[in-house]
Amino acid sequence: MDVRSLLIVEDDPALSGYLRAILTDIGFEVGIADSRETALPHLQSSSPPALLVLDLGLPPAPSSMREGLGILDECLRRSPSTKVIVLTGQDENAAALEAVRRGAFDFLLKPVAVAALVQAVRRAELFARQEARMVEAGEARLQITARVNEGPREAAAAAEEQLLRRTLADTDHNVAETARRLSLAREHVYYYLKKYGLRRPG
Repeated sequence: MDVRSLLIVEDDPALSGYLRAILTDIGFEVGIADSRETALPHLQSSSPPALLVLDLGLPPAPSSMREGLGILDECLRRSPSTKVIVLTGQDENAAALEAVRRGAFDFLLKPVAVAALVQAVRRAELFARQEARMVEAGEARLQITARVNEGPREAAAAAEEQLLRRTLADTDHNVAETARRLSLAREHVYYYLKKYGLRRPG
């Protein structure tokens, strides 16, 4: 994954064009989408973006967080290592809590200052770069959200699923290589795919 690849999902064309120009000038490869429909092809590609700048309030429901959170969920389901920076002009506390709970890397309130956005993007790039080095060294950094009252078994299952998703993404869904990296038999990988309802693309 190219850690300088970035997707902006923003329904205001003037703002997305402005942000694209700024981030391109400092060396990022920037794509643009304005809805869930136009963002999905980027997220479903064989080379998803390493970084995502995501407005939560998108059509057809710009007054709610539904569309933005849907993109966040889909992005991290397909590419758990993508760093998502959320932008919102809605209820700051509610949006921040829900976005972080679902795995967002950072949160910025609109209207966003350019310096703050650039700082957040550079920080996300640094994390993505270091995590890529960890993968090369045979390590994985997991981030899970679990309810404490559900107990350790549920938390362990969440970590297990995320590790499988992360390794599948890193191996381009190659079951044999995933099994090798996780020190599992291929049959066990297929078992976990079925257990967590994961499907290989294509």
